[in-house]
Amino acid sequence: MDQQRFHEWLDALPGVTSEVKWHDDLVFMVCGKMFAVYCFQGKNHGQVSFKVEEERFLELTDQPHVIPAPYMARAHWISVLSSAAWPEAQLHESMEHAYKLVRAKLPKKVQRELGEV
Repeated sequence: MDQQRFHEWLDALPGVTSEVKWHDDLVFMVCGKMFAVYCFQGKNHGQVSFKVEEERFLELTDQPHVIPAPYMARAHWISVLSSAAWPEAQLHESMEHAYKLVRAKLPKKVQRELGEV
C-alpha cells in the first residue's frame, strides 16, 4: 500500500484532515479525532493502524501480521504490518469503517454538518 493511494481513499471522506506526527506517521482525523495512521518512513514503513470495534479487536489481532497498535491498543486500535497479505479492498473497507466509528462519536450537529458518507 503506498501513501498516495491511502491519501486518495481517506481524503474522499467528508471532514477528513491529515498531518504528519511523530516524524514518521501520517495521521488521518475527522474533526480532530484520529481514526487511521499510515507510517510512511522509518522502521515501520508501510504499517497501517486504525480503530476497530471492541468486539473485533481480539479476532483481528489473532490474524498473522496484525498486532495491537502500540500506545493505542487500549482504545481498540490495531496495526496491520506491511508484511500482512490483506487485500487492498479489505484494507480500504477497514479504513472507511474506522472513520465511521470515530465519526459516530462526534456530536450529532457536527455529523449532520459533515453530510452523508
